Amino acid sequence: MKTLTVIASLVLVSFISSCGGEEKSKSETGTQEEPKSMVADPEAYDPKRGEGKYTAESLALTDKLDEAQAKVGEEVSNVKCTSCHKMSDEKLVGPGWKDVTKRRTGEWIMNFITNPDPMLDKDPEAQAMLELCLVRMPNQSLTDSDARAILEYMRKNDGVK
Repeated sequence: MKTLTVIASLVLVSFISSCGGEEKSKSETGTQEEPKSMVADPEAYDPKRGEGKYTAESLALTDKLDEAQAKVGEEVSNVKCTSCHKMSDEKLVGPGWKDVTKRRTGEWIMNFITNPDPMLDKDPEAQAMLELCLVRMPNQSLTDSDARAILEYMRKNDGVK
């Protein structure tokens, strides 16, 4: 029995010592590596527009709210968005929508809600949101008109009249 205890102890010691390794982590050495951008060509990427087909010119947003579109956007968001997003600044699964149209351009929002995977892969702001929320936004397969209506609903929520 004594021999078995000695052998078990030696196996345990060798197992523990083999897991240690010699390489020190960056936190132990006091140096930190800068996070690398996932954007292939950072010079060509426009963080105000994002990754997708929408541009400021193609949206042609005005200062006036389209009430009819905002109503449709509310209906679509009730089906596809409100299980993860609140209209306040409170995080549910995803971030709250309050003031999102003041923080992001219309084209960025449209590109993100219609094209979330490439945006999460390339956009630093989308990546930062992912780090906070820990859940990737699923592609809801929004039509162009539904996405535009949701944007109008977001604008209404942010006080556009």
